[in-house]
Amino acid sequence: MLGAAINVVPFMLQRSVPGIGPYVLPAYLFAAVPAILAALAYAILASAMPRAGGSYIYGSRGLHPYLGFVASFSQWFGLSIAIGVVSYVLIPFIRDVFGTLGVDGVAAILDTGLVRVGLALVFLWTSVAINMRGLRLYERILVPLMFLMFVLGGVVIVAGFLFDQGDFAAGLLASEGVAVPDVEPAAFHWTSFLAASAILFSSFIGFDSIAQAGGEAKNPGRALPLAIGVSVVTVGTFYLLFTAAVYHAVPWQFVAERAMNQDLTAPGLLGYVLSPGWTVLIVLGAAIALVNDLPPMLLAVSRLMFAWAEDGVFPKAVATVHKDRHTPTVALMLSGLMASASILGSHFAGDFFLGVDILVTSMLVNFMVMCMAVLWLPRVNPRIAADVTVLPSRRLQVPVAIAGVMLLLVFLVVHVRKDLTAELDAWYFHSTPLWLIMLGVASLIYAREVSVLKKSGVDTRELFQTLPPE
Repeated sequence: MLGAAINVVPFMLQRSVPGIGPYVLPAYLFAAVPAILAALAYAILASAMPRAGGSYIYGSRGLHPYLGFVASFSQWFGLSIAIGVVSYVLIPFIRDVFGTLGVDGVAAILDTGLVRVGLALVFLWTSVAINMRGLRLYERILVPLMFLMFVLGGVVIVAGFLFDQGDFAAGLLASEGVAVPDVEPAAFHWTSFLAASAILFSSFIGFDSIAQAGGEAKNPGRALPLAIGVSVVTVGTFYLLFTAAVYHAVPWQFVAERAMNQDLTAPGLLGYVLSPGWTVLIVLGAAIALVNDLPPMLLAVSRLMFAWAEDGVFPKAVATVHKDRHTPTVALMLSGLMASASILGSHFAGDFFLGVDILVTSMLVNFMVMCMAVLWLPRVNPRIAADVTVLPSRRLQVPVAIAGVMLLLVFLVVHVRKDLTAELDAWYFHSTPLWLIMLGVASLIYAREVSVLKKSGVDTRELFQTLPPE
């Protein structure tokens, strides 16, 4: 996954964290540190437990069954919400393609609420259908799109470094007859810096999707950790170059001022210095990246639900697999329904950052539990710990896991504090209460199903000491 949020979040961050000003790129670099530590934790655990349901299996076998459920439910809820946000944000990019080509009538239609929500639902459920058909179709569609994403995203990087802020000022003057605002940067504050880093951290989460399909990969004990490492290094480098390129060409003062009143994207910002043809290409690149995000996120969340149901901590019907295509149909449908609710919620709230905030909270909790699992695995499950092949030395594992827990906890505290102190129209526009309510409902289901397991004579201790079959 090459997250399409790179086209939006580093710029709309100026609205979400006022005062971050010229410090977006340093915040991005800092956000990469806990992401790398979390990726190492995932790679360590994936090498010993290559099974479908990744984070749930890692947490339940390496730490505690309920904590494994909490971590993976956070991931399921956060990614399901993100799937809806991505589907909803996709439509304005398609609108901008028609707007740049001068087809203003179609662009206006795409901007109406009913059409935007309807098309978002169409893209979402098409992605569900792709997953229903199986990994062969999934591979044929996503691999070519991945290469196309990198090529068109590379155009943004080249253009951003090719032009400078003087070129942008001239383009802005010619286009709108206004000058770049003269704004003094706010003083550096650690609170704003950490809040910005916590949000930018969400850009690095794609690697966790790799772990969820462990049972479906070839030679998963080697392939999963290698894929996690390659994705974090490649995509992380791409994100940093992308953000640096846009801010090289576009003054942060302009971004900060405009973000307060309108939604900004990388293609829209570079449109002031590029020809319409090149602008269309990079808008298409962003749209393709958004389309390409949907199937892998759906794959990840469906495998989490499947793993819960297979273990018996969630209703067994959720583990239903299609007899011919061998895909978890019920889990995919339920995840699609939650994402559909996210589309409607984004439209109702009028701001997709609520979904981003839920995703950040969810993934910070998930990654923190994964780092804790690395610390406790040898004590809780020494048989599985003996199979670790990535950083097998405890002298390396322990400092990586401790540093990861500490940094992720700092990010979580800062992010929750920012959310709870924000002045919003209603309590349900705060991400933390929504996350807690959903976790409470899921925990009740978990408690009921575990109680049923015990009453039926299942040895739950032995269940959570062994890996599920491949």
